[in-house]
Formats: sequence, C-alpha cells, structure tokens
Amino acid sequence: MRRILGLDYGTKTVGVALSDELHITAQPLETITRKDANKLRKTYARIEELVKEYNVEKIVLGLPKNMNNTVGERGEDTLSFCDALVRRTGLEVILWDERLTTVASEKVLMESGVRRENRKKVIDQIAASMILQGYLDSL
Repeated sequence: MRRILGLDYGTKTVGVALSDELHITAQPLETITRKDANKLRKTYARIEELVKEYNVEKIVLGLPKNMNNTVGERGEDTLSFCDALVRRTGLEVILWDERLTTVASEKVLMESGVRRENRKKVIDQIAASMILQGYLDSL
C-alpha cells in the first residue's frame, strides 16, 4: 500500500506528516529545518528520500491563505515550492487550505501540557498532521 505525505511549508522549517497505509490517519513524522529561507536544496532532497522510504503516492501541501481567501506573499512562496516539488518528485501535489492550522496546533499542544520550549520543536509536524488529516477526512 502507498502513503500520502503532508507538508506544512514555512520560511525556515517544513513540518512533515505521513498517512497510514489505509489513508485513515495522519501521524507527525519530522521537521526539516534550514538556516536560510532560500536554501531549499537539502529540503527537497530530504522530501525525495521520504517519498522513496515510505512509498508515497501523493503529497498534500498546506496553502496559507489570508482570511479573505486571497493568496498573499507566503502563499506565493508555497506555490513556487509546490511547482518545484512536482518537478522533483513527479508526484501529484494537492494544495490544502491551511488557515488556522498553526493556531490549532499550538492550542492542542498547550492543552496537552507540552512546555513552550518543546512546542516549537513539534508545532510544524502537528500542523502538517492537521493539514493531512483534513485531506484524508475529505476522501
């Protein structure tokens, strides 16, 4: 069975989540970090490794939109990242509205009693899980 990868693309990090083989649940996997917002070579390489390692069939990428449904600068960066992912992996990349996922992730972690310094380490993974879970639930 093949899996679906969920990504929360940020300026310095990419949160990664993975579906189970039945496409029912999303689990946080890892956070890919980079020192410079424009240095993406290692980020793409790591995503390609994950695609092979987990037999990924498609990618769900969170698209940050403004509350009025327009796509701002962060959204434009995400669209460029999406185009490069399609070129590099050859996979279908589904854009998923990610409004409020980071806020919701922070709330889940706070309610779970995760300390502030530890929340930073996993918040992008949780956001990626919420993006992917939203997509899985829609199937």
